Amino acid sequence: MIRRRLFWLPLVVGLSALSWGTVMAKEVPVLGKIVRLDPAFDGLVPPDAVIELLEEKKFEWSEGPVWDARHGRLLFSDIPRNMIWEWSEAGGLKQFLQPSGYTGAEPFTGREPGSNGLTFNKAGELLLCHHGDRRIAKLSGGEFVTLADNYQGKRLSSPNDLVVKSNGDVYFTDPPYGLPKGADDPGKELDFQGVYRLSLSGELTLLTRELSRPNGLAFSPDEQTLYVASSDSNEAIVMAYPVKSDGTLGAGKIFFDATQAAKEKQPGLPDGLKVSRDGTVWATAPGGVRVYSSTGKHLGTLATGVPTSNVAFGDDGSTLYITADKNLARVKTKVKGW
Repeated sequence: MIRRRLFWLPLVVGLSALSWGTVMAKEVPVLGKIVRLDPAFDGLVPPDAVIELLEEKKFEWSEGPVWDARHGRLLFSDIPRNMIWEWSEAGGLKQFLQPSGYTGAEPFTGREPGSNGLTFNKAGELLLCHHGDRRIAKLSGGEFVTLADNYQGKRLSSPNDLVVKSNGDVYFTDPPYGLPKGADDPGKELDFQGVYRLSLSGELTLLTRELSRPNGLAFSPDEQTLYVASSDSNEAIVMAYPVKSDGTLGAGKIFFDATQAAKEKQPGLPDGLKVSRDGTVWATAPGGVRVYSSTGKHLGTLATGVPTSNVAFGDDGSTLYITADKNLARVKTKVKGW
């Protein structure tokens, strides 16, 4: 049985998510603990920081967080409920969108019908990975518009996470988690799990099919490296792929391997990840959120104590929001995300 550590500690917190400058002392709930493995970690996360629990046991499975800077709010998926939530300091928790990933007329028979990964394109439109509808879509004028739903005439399985390159190309992963019977689902049309690039012109390119369970992905600040997580308990890794000038990928190498931690039943697997402006990699993995230098050195862990799905930088860029099982949390950082 997984036991989540919940403490109540005095903490000075900001009244506004946009500014942590105006402060007052109050009691806040804390999720897990922060484990510091290297002195360099203090340059990333303040020594007095904690994992602040914003919402506890409110969700079936929280995922895919993205900061909506125009409206000062965080959006994130609740996959089993087929909906997206919004959270802000001023407005708290509200329902944002339902349905979010399955729009069919018939009842969905699986466990994960909703949206998963979320991001914004250069036009400010919300892009979504639709598990149930098996597509990449954008929300435009209150309607879903399909951007990609098949590869060479075969339906995608269940797009999981996505990231937009500076030129507008969308990179995404397509494992089978959203199918009612997963990899064994009779409706699965592709016999592999792919990582893809969708160009602005609409061309879909398969970049690699070597990972058994490709999941979260993120670019390095210079976009010369694409990090891709694989949520396979037998090969719980994050890969680093060089990005070629034409946008395709070169031969990848293992950036970090958490297989032993997975075998030890530490909660979670490699899932979502983000990269801060200094090149630090913030990756969910067994045990919580692992923090790595750009060279692959493990600097510390945000040990949430529960399976942790994804992260996103928000506010002025120096707040790391964390979707952790049924919870939403955040950590103050010294470095900024994109």
